Parts: sequence; structure tokens; C-alpha cells
Amino acid sequence: MAMTKGRQREILESVYSCIALVFIFVACVELCDAATVVDVYRLIQYDISGVPFGSRLARLNHHVAYSPFVPGADLSRAVVIIPIREVNITFLRECITQKKALGGLLLLLPQKFNSESKDDSKEGGHMYKEEGMQNILAELEKLLINAAIPYPVYFAFEDEKIDAILADVKRKDAIGQSPTATTGGYKAVTANPEPKKLAPATITNIQGWLPGLRTDGDTNQLPTIAIVASYDTFGAAPALSVGSDSNGSGVVALLEIARLFSRLYSNPKTRGRYNILFGLTSGGPYNYNGTMKWLRSLDQRVRESIDYAICLNSIGSWNNELWIHVSKPPENAYIKQVFESFSSVAEELGIQVGLKHKKINISNPRVAWEHEQFSRVRVTALTLSELSAAPGLLESTGSLFDSRQFVNDTAVRRSVKLVAESLGRHIYAHPRKNIEIFADGSSLAINPSYIKSWLNLLSQTPRVAPFLSKNEPFISALKKELADHTVEVNVQQDVLDGIFTFYDSTTARLTIYQVVSVAFDLLLLLAVGSYLIMLFSGLVITTRGVDDLIGIFRRPPSRKQKIA
Repeated sequence: MAMTKGRQREILESVYSCIALVFIFVACVELCDAATVVDVYRLIQYDISGVPFGSRLARLNHHVAYSPFVPGADLSRAVVIIPIREVNITFLRECITQKKALGGLLLLLPQKFNSESKDDSKEGGHMYKEEGMQNILAELEKLLINAAIPYPVYFAFEDEKIDAILADVKRKDAIGQSPTATTGGYKAVTANPEPKKLAPATITNIQGWLPGLRTDGDTNQLPTIAIVASYDTFGAAPALSVGSDSNGSGVVALLEIARLFSRLYSNPKTRGRYNILFGLTSGGPYNYNGTMKWLRSLDQRVRESIDYAICLNSIGSWNNELWIHVSKPPENAYIKQVFESFSSVAEELGIQVGLKHKKINISNPRVAWEHEQFSRVRVTALTLSELSAAPGLLESTGSLFDSRQFVNDTAVRRSVKLVAESLGRHIYAHPRKNIEIFADGSSLAINPSYIKSWLNLLSQTPRVAPFLSKNEPFISALKKELADHTVEVNVQQDVLDGIFTFYDSTTARLTIYQVVSVAFDLLLLLAVGSYLIMLFSGLVITTRGVDDLIGIFRRPPSRKQKIA
């Protein structure tokens, strides 16, 4: 019975020791708890004809550092965090071109650029006056998307928690305490898998008609005017590429023009003797690949009936000057007529309109403007834009700085007014001045609320084609909206031409842990070890006695002694 009680006591002591160990381990876990968790957006990864560009890795598991420009610093196992407003482009370019080893790079964007940020300055056309920031972002994005970077690069938005972590890291850097396994600090970890190739991208074009009025017995094909805008984007971070101005402003203008003319064309008395064809095209950043496929799919008779096409591109952040870009000589009859019509209306509205002529090279696959795809199939076309020169391939088509606060609602309304009035005077053969078809306060007035609501929606919707599904809700919304104002709306789907390859893993959750130094780990190990030795000794003494405890550490007798 005594042995049974002793055995029970031994079991109870063991249970108590296990409970104590559990508390110790819980305390250790609490000391290494996450400091913060943030949404991060990976730099795009893509290939052009097999040549790699962008961030080639996705997974992070390294200590956090502040600046990669400390002389002699080994940051091959560190995630460098830099706020955009503190980026030194020159040093960063040297870092990339010299292939300096980094564990990863996290660039912090101001909250002003967050589409989910509740900031009143984003609405109503109030522009965010930080041209210096725009220039930095434009240069940074151009640098990043045109380089193959052998480590993960992410973007995130500044917030109080990550700012506090960064301040602590800066303080330690200032005193020369770099984050290592021996000094502790913070550790950044993502759990996302390494990126994989995406299937060839599907591009979706949407078109709608407003048929003109045909008189009795008239069997001739009515002339057609096309209004076109490309809706998809490309940017350094696909999950942030909303392209509010390029080309959200063009899409919004097209929808509003369709709404205005649908009112005129709904009444036979005010229906013009021109068909109006509206096209929302995809593949804009990729040499307007979707526009090319859409034009080729059109019936030849329809294509030949097009008098001219107006392509709308980036018309939401200009002050007082717009540009008409053409491929055909200014002496061309249609070009001359359209430019004179635009100039006449522009003069009444107090707008300056310039004309830029650029010949196209059919043998060159590069297409700088959307109207060039029309010119290649011998259709007269022009592009209306605030840009005086064409951007480079994959540039200015949904950049990080192209967000809602940079789009001026008034600029979009004035662009719509310019196009609608010019188009109306041409259709209804009223070239004279002072004839206002879409007068303010009338039933045909431009609707600011309509423009604002669609700008807001587009500014919250990333639209990089390879990451859009065939049944994307946004594309369905565009189709429905165009169907509300036009007839014979149809959707064309095709595959993006194969020189581009894209990779997934565009977003992740980044956990930043506060970690302790090795010295603390050793001290904790010593404390736990001492406690276990004391606990073990106490158990042996209480259950077997001091002699048995001493016997454990006593050297056993040799074999000869046993024989003797």
C-alpha cells in the first residue's frame, strides 16, 4: 500500500512538472508573437519571348532591415523596408544593376494611394498635389518592371503598426545594431508558394451599336463612326493596377457618350443618319492586341463603312490642353474635317487642342496608340489624349500613381463635352458655332454623378488582363451597362498573343514577428534546464531517497571489482 501511495505521489509530481513546462513554452510563444500582419502586393513577374522580367521569387522568411545602402552591410538574408517617399532611385538602380544580394524588398506606399482608404480628397476630382511623388513612382516603376530581380519585391501601404516597426528598426540601425540571429529584431514571413506560370491570357472585347436612321427605299450602307476605349491595365503590382486615368477615364467617357446618344437615337425624329459603333477593347498595354483581333473579326462591310474612329485614352488629368494623334497626314479629308470640328468646339469651351502626326511602320509590331491598329486595316482613326507623346511598351497603362486622386472629374466631363458636341455637329450637319446639343440643365446634359460613380468603380478594380477570368464580374458589368444604352451588344473572347508569359502569386499576407536575440534564448534555455534538473532531483529524493539520487551520478563498479 505504501508503494502504491508513493507511486501516486510520483505520478502527481510528474503531472505538475508537465504543467509547469507547458506554461514556460506558452510564455516563449507569447514573446515571439506577431507584431503585425499586412497585405502585400508582389511586383509583377512576366516574360517577353522567354526573357524574364520583374520579381522572380515570392516567399519571404528573413530579418527586417531599413536601408540597403549601409556600407559593408550583408543583407542577403534581410528584408529591406523603404517608404516610397524616402527611396533613393539612384542607389536602388545601382543595387539592381550590380545585382546586390537582398533577401527581399518591401516598398511602402502612402495611404493616399490605397483604393480602400476612406479619404474625401479622392472623390469629386480633387487632385492629390504631390508631383514629386508621382515622378518618383513613375521612375521607380519603370526601373522595376524592366529588370529581372532575383528576390521577392513587394508593395504595402503605410499604417501605424508598420511605421512603429520601421521606426524601431531605424533606431537600431542608427546605433549599429543590425538585425541578426544574435541581436534579434523583427522577422518578415510570407506563407505563399513560389509562383507558377499562368495559362495564356484571355482578352475580352465588348461592342454595341446605335443604328442610324435609314429612309424608305434606301438600300445603301449607312456610314459609321466608331468610339473606342481600351479598358485593361498593366502596372508594377497587378493587384493595385486600377488605371483610373489610363484608361479608366476613357472608358467612363465612352459610357457617358453612349448614354447621351442613346437618348437622341431612341427617338426617330432625333436619330442621326450615322451608325455609332462603341467598342470596349482589351489587350491595350500589349500593342492593343485586343483591338487588332476585334477589327479583324468585324464584317468587312462594317469595317469599310467606318468614316473614322475616335479612340479615347487618358483624358482625366489635364488642365487646358488635349492632343489629337493621327497616323494619316493632316491633309487627309476626314482628319481635316474632324480636327476642324474639334477645334471649333474646343474654342467655345476654352480648350486648346493640338494635332500630332506620326507615321506608322507596318513592319514594326510595336503599336504606340490604339488608332494605329485602325490605320493598319486602312480605317481613318485618331486618338484623343492628354499625353503629347506615346508612352513606351507597358508604361503608363495603370501605374501605381494612376489612382483616383489623380483624376479630375471636371476634366473627364469637359472631354465628354468636347467629343459629344463635335460628334453631334458632324452627325447632324451643324458645323456652325453656338449650337449646343448637350446643354447643361437640359435632358441631354452630361451627368456628373454617372461619371463619378463609374470612376470610383474603375478606381477600385484592378484590370490586368492575364489575371481576369472569362466570367469576370467587372466585364459583365461593362456589358450590362453598354446594353442599357445600345443594341446588338456582343462579346468577343480571344487569346492574347503568345510573346507574353505571366506568373501568379500577386498578393500575400506578410507577418512581421518580433524575435529575441540568441543571448536571450541561451538564458531561457539555462533557466529551463536548471528548473528541470531541480525538478528531477526533487522527484528522485522524495520517491527514492538521497542515496538513489547520488547513485545515479556515481560511477558504476568495473567488471573486475564485480568478479572480486
